[in-house]
Amino acid sequence: MARLRVHPERILLNVRKLSAFLSEHNVQWTLVAKVLSGDNEVLQHLLESDAFDDVHSIADARISGLQSMKEVRPDIRTMYLKPPAIELVDDVVECADVSVNSSRTTVRALNEAAERRGIVHKIIVMIEMGELREGIIRENILRFYEEVFDLPHIEVIGIGTNLGCMHGIEPNYDKLIQLSLYKQLLESKFDQRIPLVSGSSSIALPLIGTSKWPAGINHLRIGEGAFFGTSPLDGERFQDLSTDAFEFSANIIETGTKATTPDGVVSEAAIGQVAEPPDEADTMRRCIVDFGLLDVDVDDLTPVDPDVHFAGTTSDMTVYDVTDARYLYRVGDELTFTPNYMAVARLMHSKYIETDVEPSFALVERVNGVA
Repeated sequence: MARLRVHPERILLNVRKLSAFLSEHNVQWTLVAKVLSGDNEVLQHLLESDAFDDVHSIADARISGLQSMKEVRPDIRTMYLKPPAIELVDDVVECADVSVNSSRTTVRALNEAAERRGIVHKIIVMIEMGELREGIIRENILRFYEEVFDLPHIEVIGIGTNLGCMHGIEPNYDKLIQLSLYKQLLESKFDQRIPLVSGSSSIALPLIGTSKWPAGINHLRIGEGAFFGTSPLDGERFQDLSTDAFEFSANIIETGTKATTPDGVVSEAAIGQVAEPPDEADTMRRCIVDFGLLDVDVDDLTPVDPDVHFAGTTSDMTVYDVTDARYLYRVGDELTFTPNYMAVARLMHSKYIETDVEPSFALVERVNGVA
C-alpha cells in the first residue's frame, strides 16, 4: 500500500518558530489543520505538545476534524473555518469555540443553538475584499453587525477576510488597511471592542514586518506555512521553516520496457491521463506504482529522483518513465515523492493510503526543551 509519512516534530518546530515570529509583530494566529483530515494519531503527536500554548486556536472546515481535536485535547480552542450550514449549527457550537460567518440567518441559528447549550458562541465576521468567496459585501457591514452584535449568545470577537484562496488575490496594503479601518468604524459606531482583525492566511506571511503590513491586522489563519514552511504568495520557503514534514512513497508493482505509444484504435473509454512521450523514443522503461487518480492528483507530486518522469495514470495505478534513472528500479522497490499541500490533503483523506507517523526522538527532545 502506498503511504504518506508524517514528521510531526518538524511541524512542531514550525509552530514554535511562527509563534515567536508573529508575537514579535503583535500578531496572533490560528493553525489551519484541515490538511490532516482529523487524523487522530497525527493530532495526538501535535496537540499534546506545549507548542500550542502560544497559538490562538486550531481550525478545520470539517466537523469530524474538530471533534478529533477536542477528543485529543479538550481544552484547546477550536475554530470552524467556513460559514456553517444551517443544519450543522448544533454541531458547530458543540465542537467549535469560534466560527467564521457571513450570513445573518446562520448567526441567528447559531445564537439559538448556543442558547440551547447555555453557552456564548464566538464568531468572526468575514468581509468581502475582492476574492469573491465568503464575506459580506462591504456596503452592508454596518447593517450586518448591528443585527448580530447584541445577540445574547453570540460574541463577535473579530472581523476577517479571505484572500488568495480561489482567485489568488494578493493581500496588499490597500486591502488590509481597509479591513483594519472597518474595525475602527464598527468600534466607534457601536461602542464595542473587536479584538481580532484576521487579515488572511499564509499568503500574507512575507508582508509582516515590512511597510506593506498595516499595524491594525493582528491575526492570521495559517496552514501552509506551518505544515509546509512556504507561503503561497511566492511559493518560496518562509524564513527557516521546515519544508519536509511530509513524504509520499508508492510501491512498484511492475517494471518493464514497453513502447512509447499505444497499439490499436484509441477510443473514448480511457479514464486516465497521459504525458507526451519523449521525442524520437520508440521504447520506455516504465514503473507502475500502486496509487491513482482516486488518491491524489499527480500534478501535486514531485518525484524525489529528478530522472523519474510521469507517463500516465488511471484510477488506482500510475506509470512513471524511469528510462534515464541511474538507479535500476525493481518490483518491490518504492518511488518517493514530495507532496504539496493539496496532495497531502487528498492523501490524508484517502482510505487507501497508509499514514505513518515518524517522530524523530532527538528533535522531539529539542522541541520540548530537553536538549
